[in-house]
Amino acid sequence: MSRRRLLVDLGPLRHSRDFRLLFSGQLVSTLGTQLTVVAVPYQVYRMTDSSLDVGLVSLAQLGPLLVCSMIGGAVADAHDRRRLLLITELLLAAVSSGLAINGGLAHPALWPLFALPAAAGGLAGFDRPAFNASIPRLVPTGDLAAAYALWQVQMQVGIVVGPALAGVILSTAGLSVVYWLDVASFVVSWLAVLAMGPLPANEGAAPASWRSIREGLAYLRGRQVIQGVFLLDINAMVFGMPRALFPALGLDFFHGGAQTVGLLYAAPGAGALVGALTTGWVNVIRRQGRAVIIAVVIWGAAITVFGLVDVLWVALVLLAFAGWADVVSAVFRNTILQTALPDELRGRLSAVQIAVVQGGPRLGDLEAGGVAQAFGTSFSVISGGAACVVGAVLLAFALPGFRKQQAVMPSAATE
Repeated sequence: MSRRRLLVDLGPLRHSRDFRLLFSGQLVSTLGTQLTVVAVPYQVYRMTDSSLDVGLVSLAQLGPLLVCSMIGGAVADAHDRRRLLLITELLLAAVSSGLAINGGLAHPALWPLFALPAAAGGLAGFDRPAFNASIPRLVPTGDLAAAYALWQVQMQVGIVVGPALAGVILSTAGLSVVYWLDVASFVVSWLAVLAMGPLPANEGAAPASWRSIREGLAYLRGRQVIQGVFLLDINAMVFGMPRALFPALGLDFFHGGAQTVGLLYAAPGAGALVGALTTGWVNVIRRQGRAVIIAVVIWGAAITVFGLVDVLWVALVLLAFAGWADVVSAVFRNTILQTALPDELRGRLSAVQIAVVQGGPRLGDLEAGGVAQAFGTSFSVISGGAACVVGAVLLAFALPGFRKQQAVMPSAATE
Protein backbone atom coordinates (compact mmCIF):
# COMPACT_ATOMS: atom_id res chain seq x y z
CA MET A 1 0.00 0.00 0.00
CA SER A 2 1.44 3.37 -1.02
CA ARG A 3 2.08 6.17 1.44
CA ARG A 4 -0.39 8.33 -0.45
CA ARG A 5 -3.06 5.64 -0.18
CA LEU A 6 -2.39 5.18 3.55
CA LEU A 7 -2.50 8.82 4.73
CA VAL A 8 -5.70 10.80 5.04
CA ASP A 9 -6.79 12.59 1.85
CA LEU A 10 -6.44 16.39 2.25
CA GLY A 11 -8.30 17.13 -0.99
CA PRO A 12 -11.47 18.55 0.62
CA LEU A 13 -9.39 21.06 2.60
CA ARG A 14 -7.55 22.17 -0.53
CA HIS A 15 -10.62 22.44 -2.70
CA SER A 16 -13.19 24.11 -0.42
CA ARG A 17 -12.57 27.35 1.50
CA ASP A 18 -15.78 26.98 3.52
CA PHE A 19 -14.93 23.40 4.45
CA ARG A 20 -11.53 24.64 5.67
CA LEU A 21 -13.25 27.25 7.85
CA LEU A 22 -15.77 24.75 9.21
CA PHE A 23 -13.00 22.23 9.89
CA SER A 24 -10.69 24.73 11.62
CA GLY A 25 -13.36 26.22 13.85
CA GLN A 26 -14.57 22.80 14.93
CA LEU A 27 -11.03 21.62 15.62
CA VAL A 28 -10.71 24.33 18.29
CA SER A 29 -14.28 23.89 19.56
CA THR A 30 -13.93 20.11 19.90
CA LEU A 31 -10.77 20.59 21.93
CA GLY A 32 -12.59 22.91 24.33
CA THR A 33 -15.62 20.65 24.58
CA GLN A 34 -13.45 17.68 25.49
CA LEU A 35 -11.97 19.65 28.37
CA THR A 36 -15.49 19.92 29.77
CA VAL A 37 -16.29 16.28 28.99
CA VAL A 38 -13.59 15.34 31.51
CA ALA A 39 -14.13 18.17 33.99
CA VAL A 40 -17.84 17.58 34.63
CA PRO A 41 -17.68 13.86 35.54
CA TYR A 42 -14.45 14.44 37.46
CA GLN A 43 -16.10 17.21 39.49
CA VAL A 44 -19.23 15.11 40.09
CA TYR A 45 -17.22 12.07 41.21
CA ARG A 46 -15.13 14.21 43.55
CA MET A 47 -18.31 15.68 45.07
CA THR A 48 -20.34 12.45 45.35
CA ASP A 49 -17.85 9.52 45.13
CA SER A 50 -20.42 7.70 42.93
CA SER A 51 -20.04 6.33 39.39
CA LEU A 52 -23.84 6.09 39.24
CA ASP A 53 -24.09 9.85 39.77
CA VAL A 54 -21.61 10.34 36.93
CA GLY A 55 -23.88 8.24 34.74
CA LEU A 56 -26.96 10.18 35.86
CA VAL A 57 -25.34 13.48 34.93
CA SER A 58 -24.84 12.13 31.45
CA LEU A 59 -28.40 10.77 31.37
CA ALA A 60 -29.73 14.24 32.22
CA GLN A 61 -28.51 15.38 28.80
CA LEU A 62 -30.32 12.62 26.94
CA GLY A 63 -33.90 13.92 27.06
CA PRO A 64 -33.09 17.46 25.86
CA LEU A 65 -30.76 16.02 23.21
CA LEU A 66 -33.35 13.61 21.78
CA VAL A 67 -36.18 16.15 21.74
CA CYS A 68 -34.14 19.07 20.44
CA SER A 69 -32.30 17.05 17.80
CA MET A 70 -35.59 16.15 16.15
CA ILE A 71 -36.63 19.80 16.13
CA GLY A 72 -33.12 20.98 15.23
CA GLY A 73 -32.93 18.70 12.23
CA ALA A 74 -36.17 20.08 10.85
CA VAL A 75 -34.95 23.63 11.46
CA ALA A 76 -31.65 22.85 9.69
CA ASP A 77 -33.57 21.68 6.60
CA ALA A 78 -35.87 24.72 6.60
CA HIS A 79 -33.43 27.59 7.34
CA ASP A 80 -29.93 28.83 6.58
CA ARG A 81 -27.63 26.34 8.34
CA ARG A 82 -24.87 28.92 8.80
CA ARG A 83 -27.21 31.26 10.68
CA LEU A 84 -28.37 28.39 12.90
CA LEU A 85 -24.75 27.56 13.73
CA LEU A 86 -23.98 31.17 14.67
CA ILE A 87 -26.84 31.20 17.18
CA THR A 88 -26.13 27.82 18.77
CA GLU A 89 -22.38 28.38 19.15
CA LEU A 90 -23.02 31.58 21.15
CA LEU A 91 -25.58 29.86 23.38
CA LEU A 92 -23.19 26.95 24.02
CA ALA A 93 -20.54 29.49 25.07
CA ALA A 94 -23.04 30.90 27.57
CA VAL A 95 -23.66 27.43 29.04
CA SER A 96 -19.95 26.82 29.53
CA SER A 97 -19.69 30.24 31.18
CA GLY A 98 -22.20 29.04 33.78
CA LEU A 99 -20.07 25.96 34.48
CA ALA A 100 -17.00 28.18 34.83
CA ILE A 101 -18.71 30.50 37.30
CA ASN A 102 -19.98 27.58 39.40
CA GLY A 103 -16.58 25.86 39.23
CA GLY A 104 -14.90 28.99 40.57
CA LEU A 105 -17.03 29.10 43.73
CA ALA A 106 -15.55 28.10 47.08
CA HIS A 107 -18.40 25.56 47.42
CA PRO A 108 -19.70 24.68 43.95
CA ALA A 109 -23.31 23.49 43.73
CA LEU A 110 -24.12 20.06 42.32
CA TRP A 111 -27.32 20.99 40.48
CA PRO A 112 -25.59 23.11 37.78
CA LEU A 113 -23.59 20.00 36.83
CA PHE A 114 -26.91 18.39 35.90
CA ALA A 115 -28.78 21.43 34.53
CA LEU A 116 -26.11 23.10 32.40
CA PRO A 117 -24.89 19.97 30.58
CA ALA A 118 -28.58 19.16 29.97
CA ALA A 119 -28.96 22.59 28.36
CA ALA A 120 -25.83 21.94 26.28
CA GLY A 121 -27.32 18.61 25.19
CA GLY A 122 -30.44 20.39 23.98
CA LEU A 123 -28.41 22.96 22.05
CA ALA A 124 -26.32 20.19 20.50
CA GLY A 125 -29.59 18.90 19.06
CA PHE A 126 -29.65 22.04 16.88
CA ASP A 127 -25.91 22.47 16.42
CA ARG A 128 -24.76 18.99 15.38
CA PRO A 129 -27.38 18.29 12.67
CA ALA A 130 -26.58 21.65 11.06
CA PHE A 131 -22.85 20.82 11.00
CA ASN A 132 -23.34 17.31 9.61
CA ALA A 133 -25.88 18.37 6.99
CA SER A 134 -23.62 21.21 5.83
CA ILE A 135 -20.65 19.07 4.80
CA PRO A 136 -22.24 17.49 1.67
CA ARG A 137 -23.01 21.04 0.47
CA LEU A 138 -19.32 22.00 0.70
CA VAL A 139 -17.62 19.06 -1.08
CA PRO A 140 -18.45 16.84 -4.11
CA THR A 141 -20.13 13.50 -3.45
CA GLY A 142 -16.99 11.62 -4.45
CA ASP A 143 -15.03 13.45 -1.75
CA LEU A 144 -17.47 12.70 1.07
CA ALA A 145 -15.53 9.73 2.49
CA ALA A 146 -12.37 11.85 2.56
CA ALA A 147 -14.25 14.80 4.08
CA TYR A 148 -15.71 12.66 6.85
CA ALA A 149 -12.29 11.10 7.46
CA LEU A 150 -10.90 14.62 7.92
CA TRP A 151 -13.85 15.44 10.16
CA GLN A 152 -12.85 12.50 12.30
CA VAL A 153 -9.29 13.84 12.41
CA GLN A 154 -10.40 17.15 13.95
CA MET A 155 -12.70 15.32 16.36
CA GLN A 156 -10.03 12.89 17.46
CA VAL A 157 -7.37 15.58 17.88
CA GLY A 158 -9.76 17.21 20.35
CA ILE A 159 -10.60 13.90 21.99
CA VAL A 160 -6.91 13.07 22.47
CA VAL A 161 -5.49 16.44 23.42
CA GLY A 162 -8.53 17.71 25.34
CA PRO A 163 -8.75 15.02 28.04
CA ALA A 164 -4.99 14.82 28.52
CA LEU A 165 -4.82 18.62 28.79
CA ALA A 166 -7.82 18.62 31.10
CA GLY A 167 -6.02 16.29 33.51
CA VAL A 168 -3.05 18.64 33.66
CA ILE A 169 -5.17 21.78 34.07
CA LEU A 170 -7.44 20.19 36.68
CA SER A 171 -4.45 19.23 38.80
CA THR A 172 -2.81 22.66 38.48
CA ALA A 173 -5.09 25.58 37.55
CA GLY A 174 -8.43 24.11 38.63
CA LEU A 175 -11.93 23.55 37.30
CA SER A 176 -12.85 27.14 36.47
CA VAL A 177 -9.94 27.55 34.03
CA VAL A 178 -10.96 24.38 32.18
CA TYR A 179 -14.48 25.69 31.67
CA TRP A 180 -13.34 29.18 30.58
CA LEU A 181 -11.11 27.60 27.94
CA ASP A 182 -14.20 25.85 26.60
CA VAL A 183 -15.95 29.23 26.37
CA ALA A 184 -13.05 30.63 24.36
CA SER A 185 -13.17 27.67 21.97
CA PHE A 186 -16.82 28.36 21.12
CA VAL A 187 -15.92 31.96 20.30
CA VAL A 188 -13.27 30.76 17.83
CA SER A 189 -15.77 28.41 16.20
CA TRP A 190 -18.34 31.22 15.94
CA LEU A 191 -15.83 33.45 14.15
CA ALA A 192 -15.00 30.66 11.66
CA VAL A 193 -18.68 30.11 10.84
CA LEU A 194 -19.17 33.88 10.52
CA ALA A 195 -16.51 33.94 7.76
CA MET A 196 -18.32 31.24 5.72
CA GLY A 197 -20.79 31.84 2.94
CA PRO A 198 -24.54 31.35 3.48
CA LEU A 199 -26.00 27.83 3.49
CA PRO A 200 -29.65 28.52 2.65
CA ALA A 201 -32.35 25.88 2.60
CA ASN A 202 -33.26 24.30 -0.73
CA GLU A 203 -35.96 26.03 -2.70
CA GLY A 204 -39.32 24.66 -1.67
CA ALA A 205 -37.98 23.18 1.58
CA ALA A 206 -40.67 22.15 4.03
CA PRO A 207 -41.08 24.53 6.99
CA ALA A 208 -39.98 23.19 10.36
CA SER A 209 -42.99 21.45 11.88
CA TRP A 210 -44.09 18.22 13.52
CA ARG A 211 -45.23 17.08 10.07
CA SER A 212 -41.73 17.59 8.62
CA ILE A 213 -40.22 15.75 11.60
CA ARG A 214 -42.56 12.80 11.02
CA GLU A 215 -41.68 12.87 7.33
CA GLY A 216 -38.00 12.51 8.19
CA LEU A 217 -38.63 9.63 10.58
CA ALA A 218 -40.92 7.92 8.07
CA TYR A 219 -38.03 7.83 5.60
CA LEU A 220 -36.36 5.22 7.83
CA ARG A 221 -39.07 2.62 7.21
CA GLY A 222 -37.85 -0.31 5.20
CA ARG A 223 -34.41 1.20 4.58
CA GLN A 224 -32.04 -1.28 6.19
CA VAL A 225 -28.98 0.66 5.03
CA ILE A 226 -29.90 3.69 7.14
CA GLN A 227 -31.25 1.59 10.00
CA GLY A 228 -27.97 -0.29 10.20
CA VAL A 229 -25.99 2.95 10.48
CA PHE A 230 -27.96 3.87 13.59
CA LEU A 231 -28.47 0.49 15.25
CA LEU A 232 -24.83 -0.63 15.06
CA ASP A 233 -23.70 2.62 16.64
CA ILE A 234 -26.31 2.35 19.42
CA ASN A 235 -25.15 -1.20 20.12
CA ALA A 236 -21.49 -0.14 20.36
CA MET A 237 -22.08 2.92 22.52
CA VAL A 238 -24.68 1.55 24.94
CA PHE A 239 -22.83 -1.67 25.73
CA GLY A 240 -19.21 -1.01 24.79
CA MET A 241 -18.55 2.53 26.02
CA PRO A 242 -17.31 2.42 29.67
CA ARG A 243 -16.38 6.11 29.98
CA ALA A 244 -18.60 6.66 33.07
CA LEU A 245 -16.25 4.25 34.86
CA PHE A 246 -13.05 6.13 33.97
CA PRO A 247 -13.04 8.30 37.14
CA ALA A 248 -13.44 5.20 39.33
CA LEU A 249 -10.90 3.22 37.31
CA GLY A 250 -8.35 6.02 37.29
CA LEU A 251 -8.67 7.00 40.96
CA ASP A 252 -9.50 3.68 42.65
CA PHE A 253 -8.54 0.77 40.37
CA PHE A 254 -5.28 2.14 38.91
CA HIS A 255 -4.64 4.27 42.04
CA GLY A 256 -3.82 7.42 40.08
CA GLY A 257 -5.09 10.99 40.10
CA ALA A 258 -6.66 13.47 37.72
CA GLN A 259 -3.95 12.86 35.11
CA THR A 260 -4.67 9.11 35.06
CA VAL A 261 -8.37 9.83 34.57
CA GLY A 262 -7.45 12.18 31.73
CA LEU A 263 -5.30 9.50 30.10
CA LEU A 264 -8.15 6.98 30.19
CA TYR A 265 -10.47 9.47 28.49
CA ALA A 266 -7.76 10.37 25.95
CA ALA A 267 -6.65 6.85 25.01
CA PRO A 268 -9.59 5.92 22.70
CA GLY A 269 -9.17 9.26 20.97
CA ALA A 270 -5.44 8.61 20.50
CA GLY A 271 -6.16 5.38 18.66
CA ALA A 272 -8.95 7.05 16.71
CA LEU A 273 -6.62 9.87 15.70
CA VAL A 274 -4.10 7.37 14.31
CA GLY A 275 -6.96 5.68 12.51
CA ALA A 276 -8.28 8.95 11.08
CA LEU A 277 -4.84 10.05 9.90
CA THR A 278 -4.38 6.75 8.05
CA THR A 279 -7.72 6.63 6.24
CA GLY A 280 -6.33 7.23 2.75
CA TRP A 281 -7.57 3.73 1.91
CA VAL A 282 -11.25 4.25 2.72
CA ASN A 283 -12.23 5.38 -0.79
CA VAL A 284 -11.25 2.00 -2.25
CA ILE A 285 -13.40 -0.09 0.13
CA ARG A 286 -16.54 -1.17 -1.70
CA ARG A 287 -18.24 -3.26 1.02
CA GLN A 288 -18.77 -0.44 3.46
CA GLY A 289 -21.55 -2.14 5.43
CA ARG A 290 -19.39 -5.16 6.15
CA ALA A 291 -16.52 -2.84 7.14
CA VAL A 292 -18.71 -1.18 9.79
CA ILE A 293 -19.76 -4.53 11.26
CA ILE A 294 -16.16 -5.77 11.49
CA ALA A 295 -15.04 -2.51 13.10
CA VAL A 296 -17.78 -2.69 15.76
CA VAL A 297 -16.83 -6.29 16.60
CA ILE A 298 -13.18 -5.23 17.02
CA TRP A 299 -14.27 -2.33 19.27
CA GLY A 300 -16.28 -4.62 21.55
CA ALA A 301 -13.53 -7.23 21.74
CA ALA A 302 -10.92 -4.62 22.69
CA ILE A 303 -13.16 -3.22 25.44
CA THR A 304 -13.75 -6.74 26.80
CA VAL A 305 -10.01 -7.40 27.11
CA PHE A 306 -9.51 -3.91 28.59
CA GLY A 307 -11.76 -4.97 31.47
CA LEU A 308 -9.52 -7.97 32.17
CA VAL A 309 -6.20 -6.14 32.62
CA ASP A 310 -4.80 -4.30 35.64
CA VAL A 311 -1.68 -2.73 34.08
CA LEU A 312 -2.29 0.88 33.11
CA TRP A 313 -0.21 1.01 29.94
CA VAL A 314 -1.77 -2.18 28.61
CA ALA A 315 -5.23 -0.78 29.38
CA LEU A 316 -4.39 2.42 27.50
CA VAL A 317 -3.17 0.46 24.46
CA LEU A 318 -6.40 -1.55 24.37
CA LEU A 319 -8.51 1.61 24.63
CA ALA A 320 -6.48 3.11 21.78
CA PHE A 321 -7.06 0.01 19.65
CA ALA A 322 -10.79 0.28 20.36
CA GLY A 323 -10.67 3.93 19.32
CA TRP A 324 -9.01 3.00 16.01
CA ALA A 325 -11.84 0.60 15.25
CA ASP A 326 -14.44 3.18 16.24
CA VAL A 327 -13.13 5.85 13.88
CA VAL A 328 -13.11 3.41 10.95
CA SER A 329 -16.73 2.60 11.74
CA ALA A 330 -17.61 6.30 12.02
CA VAL A 331 -16.08 7.24 8.65
CA PHE A 332 -18.01 4.53 6.83
CA ARG A 333 -21.25 5.16 8.76
CA ASN A 334 -21.20 8.86 7.92
CA THR A 335 -20.39 8.17 4.27
CA ILE A 336 -23.12 5.54 3.94
CA LEU A 337 -25.70 7.80 5.55
CA GLN A 338 -24.99 11.00 3.64
CA THR A 339 -24.76 9.31 0.23
CA ALA A 340 -28.08 7.54 0.88
CA LEU A 341 -30.00 10.74 1.72
CA PRO A 342 -31.47 13.51 -0.44
CA ASP A 343 -30.26 16.96 0.65
CA GLU A 344 -33.73 18.11 1.69
CA LEU A 345 -33.79 15.38 4.35
CA ARG A 346 -30.18 15.56 5.49
CA GLY A 347 -30.88 17.83 8.46
CA ARG A 348 -33.65 15.64 9.84
CA LEU A 349 -31.83 12.34 9.35
CA SER A 350 -28.60 13.88 10.59
CA ALA A 351 -30.62 14.79 13.68
CA VAL A 352 -31.46 11.14 14.19
CA GLN A 353 -27.77 10.34 13.75
CA ILE A 354 -26.81 12.98 16.33
CA ALA A 355 -29.40 11.60 18.74
CA VAL A 356 -27.76 8.19 18.30
CA VAL A 357 -24.15 9.39 18.43
CA GLN A 358 -24.70 11.70 21.39
CA GLY A 359 -27.46 9.75 23.13
CA GLY A 360 -25.94 6.28 22.85
CA PRO A 361 -22.90 7.08 25.02
CA ARG A 362 -25.17 8.69 27.62
CA LEU A 363 -27.29 5.56 27.83
CA GLY A 364 -24.00 3.69 27.95
CA ASP A 365 -22.91 5.81 30.91
CA LEU A 366 -26.08 4.83 32.77
CA GLU A 367 -25.69 1.17 31.82
CA ALA A 368 -22.03 1.07 32.84
CA GLY A 369 -22.60 3.01 36.06
CA GLY A 370 -25.63 0.93 37.06
CA VAL A 371 -23.96 -2.42 36.39
CA ALA A 372 -20.82 -1.25 38.21
CA GLN A 373 -22.91 -0.20 41.21
CA ALA A 374 -24.52 -3.66 41.33
CA PHE A 375 -21.72 -6.01 40.27
CA GLY A 376 -18.46 -4.08 40.28
CA THR A 377 -16.46 -1.97 37.85
CA SER A 378 -14.55 -4.75 36.08
CA PHE A 379 -17.67 -6.85 35.53
CA SER A 380 -19.40 -3.82 34.00
CA VAL A 381 -16.60 -3.27 31.48
CA ILE A 382 -16.24 -6.95 30.50
CA SER A 383 -19.96 -7.69 30.18
CA GLY A 384 -20.55 -4.54 28.16
CA GLY A 385 -17.81 -5.34 25.67
CA ALA A 386 -19.05 -8.89 25.22
CA ALA A 387 -22.63 -7.68 24.71
CA CYS A 388 -21.38 -5.28 22.02
CA VAL A 389 -19.77 -8.12 20.05
CA VAL A 390 -22.88 -10.32 20.29
CA GLY A 391 -25.12 -7.41 19.30
CA ALA A 392 -23.04 -6.60 16.21
CA VAL A 393 -23.19 -10.20 14.99
CA LEU A 394 -26.97 -10.38 15.51
CA LEU A 395 -27.52 -7.09 13.65
CA ALA A 396 -25.36 -8.30 10.77
CA PHE A 397 -27.75 -11.23 10.26
CA ALA A 398 -30.90 -9.19 10.94
CA LEU A 399 -30.00 -6.44 8.41
CA PRO A 400 -28.71 -8.10 5.23
CA GLY A 401 -29.38 -4.90 3.28
CA PHE A 402 -26.85 -3.06 5.43
CA ARG A 403 -24.38 -5.94 5.44
CA LYS A 404 -24.34 -5.93 1.63
CA GLN A 405 -24.15 -2.13 1.26
CA GLN A 406 -21.51 -1.08 -1.28
CA ALA A 407 -19.85 2.28 -1.86
CA VAL A 408 -20.53 4.96 -4.44
CA MET A 409 -17.05 5.02 -5.95
CA PRO A 410 -15.38 8.40 -6.63
CA SER A 411 -15.18 7.79 -10.35
CA ALA A 412 -18.95 7.35 -10.47
CA ALA A 413 -19.78 10.30 -8.23
CA THR A 414 -21.13 13.57 -9.42
CA GLU A 415 -20.46 16.96 -7.98
